[in-house]
Amino acid sequence: MGAHASNLDEVLAEDMHYWYNKFMRESPSGLITLFELKNMLEMQGMTEEASSYVDQVFFTFDMDGDGYIDFVEYIAAVSLLLKGEINQKLKWYFKLFDQDGNGKIDRDEMETIFKAIQDITRSYEIPPDDIVSLIYERIDVNNEGELTLEEFITGAKEHPDIMEMLTKMMDLTHVLEIIVNGQKKKKE
Repeated sequence: MGAHASNLDEVLAEDMHYWYNKFMRESPSGLITLFELKNMLEMQGMTEEASSYVDQVFFTFDMDGDGYIDFVEYIAAVSLLLKGEINQKLKWYFKLFDQDGNGKIDRDEMETIFKAIQDITRSYEIPPDDIVSLIYERIDVNNEGELTLEEFITGAKEHPDIMEMLTKMMDLTHVLEIIVNGQKKKKE
């Protein structure tokens, strides 16, 4: 996977012309639908949680809510995931966890996302409920069972172990690799 990561960094160093041509070659309509994203990620046979996670990722990148990821949204997603500042990434993680959009993350929402990530990555090192318990034990200062954006960002920054765990769990480099390289494999 290390070779792919350096390859992604090299690709990111290319100019916008390269990215635009690549995007248009992969998505001639100029738009990626949720269905196309799931096909790129080879989602057939995945759990309901994994499918729901990809839905949530798609909807957080579909910034204008039109049901498509266009080139600008695509570039914004790639830039955020690979080059984004900590605050930007934490805000994106929060939005991803906040499935009902109420401005707070409850334990079930967070556990659902972590289960889905594990289903997609097929990495089951730490049970999701253990991860969620640790996060809430450390950063839910009011013991309400919910986290606001401010609590989430402050808590993650104050606890390097939680920040590291979030960064590792939420790393979507493998998803970008599939999008960047995946369709080449199907055509070969």
